[in-house]
Amino acid sequence: MILSTTDFIPNREVTEILGIARGSTVRARNIGRDIFAGLKNIVGGEIEEYSKLQAHAREQALQRLEQDAVRLGADAVINIRLTTAMVMQGAAEILAYGTAVKLN
Repeated sequence: MILSTTDFIPNREVTEILGIARGSTVRARNIGRDIFAGLKNIVGGEIEEYSKLQAHAREQALQRLEQDAVRLGADAVINIRLTTAMVMQGAAEILAYGTAVKLN
């Protein structure tokens, strides 16, 4: 499966648009991470626990997008975008979406 943030694949022709492929995950912080994050907030610097949490969530959202594209019968997903939104206090959704296509 080809995944791309561009709206085309070099040297390939889009022959059919199959629809929107999407994948999402909702992640919540935990009290242990919040304690360390609070300390980091005082002294400054990267909050590695949250960076790792976000990185894992992005990867899971992209994996689910790819699974959705396979379900649609796609060869590729183009124009992929990632977005995030707070779902509730301490929990955020990461959504990956793009156009599932057939290629020549």
